[in-house]
Amino acid sequence: MVVLASAGGNTVPAIARLVQADEDTIRQVIHRFNEMGMASLDPRWAGGRPRLISPDDEQFIVTTANTRPESLGRPFTRWSVRKLADYLTTLAARPIAIGRERLRLLLIKHGISFQRTKTWKESTDPDRDAKLARIEHVTSHFPQRVFAFDEFGPLAIRPQAGSGWAPKGPPCKRSGNGHVLR
Repeated sequence: MVVLASAGGNTVPAIARLVQADEDTIRQVIHRFNEMGMASLDPRWAGGRPRLISPDDEQFIVTTANTRPESLGRPFTRWSVRKLADYLTTLAARPIAIGRERLRLLLIKHGISFQRTKTWKESTDPDRDAKLARIEHVTSHFPQRVFAFDEFGPLAIRPQAGSGWAPKGPPCKRSGNGHVLR
């Protein structure tokens, strides 16, 4: 083990001038080095605000961002960062206080971005909500299953743009009849 001189003449003032630090700080670093060795040079900072969002909360936020707001009782078709942050703070069972920038960074971290689709259609089926809930239940509880849907919707020459949160990548382009084009 290397032992540094802790009070050696002009050594401490010279090091303090070199690194522009206080002499007492330099002495503390030397004493710590003599006690711990090279491990003392890795400071392992522990200051700052404690982490408020657990990994479970992160997963809950990601799941909520990927869920349609209508199915959670919200009167809109897609989440904005502001609406999602407001919704998360108002939950009675699991309130999560998160700022918009932190939420945006968390969504980026999990590969979720806001994307626009080329066409978007809303169903006029009166049983739509029940069917959608069943589909979401089956796809979340049995992810290994594959579903294919082919529904003839209303005819319209002009596509209506839609948008929503989705995993990163190029947005899906859909033809007027709902078939995905790559």
